[in-house]
Amino acid sequence: MAATGTDATGLTSKDYYFDSYAHFGIHEEMLKDEVRTISYRESIYRNKHLFEGKIVLDVGCGTGILSMFAAKAGAKHVYGIDMSNIIHQAQRIVNDNGFADKITLIQGKMEEVQLSVDKVDIIISEWMGYFLLYESMLDTVLVARDKYLAEDGMIFPDKATMYIGAIEDGEYKDEKINYWDDVYGFDYSSIKKLAIKEPLVDTVDANAVLSDACAFKEIDILTVKKEDLTFKAPFKITATRDDYVHAFICWFDIGFTQCHKPIYFSTGPHAKYTHWKQTVFYTPETLTINKGESIEGTIDCAPNSRNPRDLDIIIDYKFKGEHGSVEEHCDFKMS
Repeated sequence: MAATGTDATGLTSKDYYFDSYAHFGIHEEMLKDEVRTISYRESIYRNKHLFEGKIVLDVGCGTGILSMFAAKAGAKHVYGIDMSNIIHQAQRIVNDNGFADKITLIQGKMEEVQLSVDKVDIIISEWMGYFLLYESMLDTVLVARDKYLAEDGMIFPDKATMYIGAIEDGEYKDEKINYWDDVYGFDYSSIKKLAIKEPLVDTVDANAVLSDACAFKEIDILTVKKEDLTFKAPFKITATRDDYVHAFICWFDIGFTQCHKPIYFSTGPHAKYTHWKQTVFYTPETLTINKGESIEGTIDCAPNSRNPRDLDIIIDYKFKGEHGSVEEHCDFKMS
């Protein structure tokens, strides 16, 4: 999605972001993501004692699936908020399933919407984006929390943890990055410099991972502040075998820890597929690493100044091993 200005219709990339969520394909992909949808369903259905008689706010309600889970679990009333035109279809779905008296859907920005209640007991939201924070709605959830959540209220989910590891990915790196060195006999290496700055969102085979995982950012959604989402975090990852490092890989885990029995799911390469996949950051140089050797560094993450839904990510790292040493500063942009 472009981060620049407006087009001939006067629409910005932010407008297209909201408009894109009116298309059914996106909702089909999310609904068919069983890890995602069943985790939400189980966190609600297995905790009916928490939802019974409660006022619930569904931030970014989409087709209304989470709102209906909450209503079915015994919520007194559910308010679903969404900017996208999908909310008109959601209203029909809510009506078709007999929840018209239990669920109120409102189209608009969370910052501007006025609910008919002062406080809600529970906020539910599926706000996560690629790399957790890319095009995520977490800022909007925090607005809803600060404006409407009761003092002893709950958020589903309430915890997120981001991880980094290293992978061997020579074949794909050649195909995606090194391809530009020689394009039908011509030097396209200027594009290579741009291509390597674009993180790749894809499914990574667990066998490609050659290091342990380092948790570099933990988010408590009940207490986190917007400014905490711009951060610089240290990491250290250690090789679990002799191999070659072509890229870093990032993923996240989500926790519903306010349940009677906490429920978690992971978007990592070791876990069942989710539509978030993993995020791959290719390194300029290939590292030859032995089992037990470590890469240390920092990862910076900040919203892009021109379009806050885009992310600027910097990975600085140092490696010193038997077969060489390297120190790199790598700029990436998710847009």
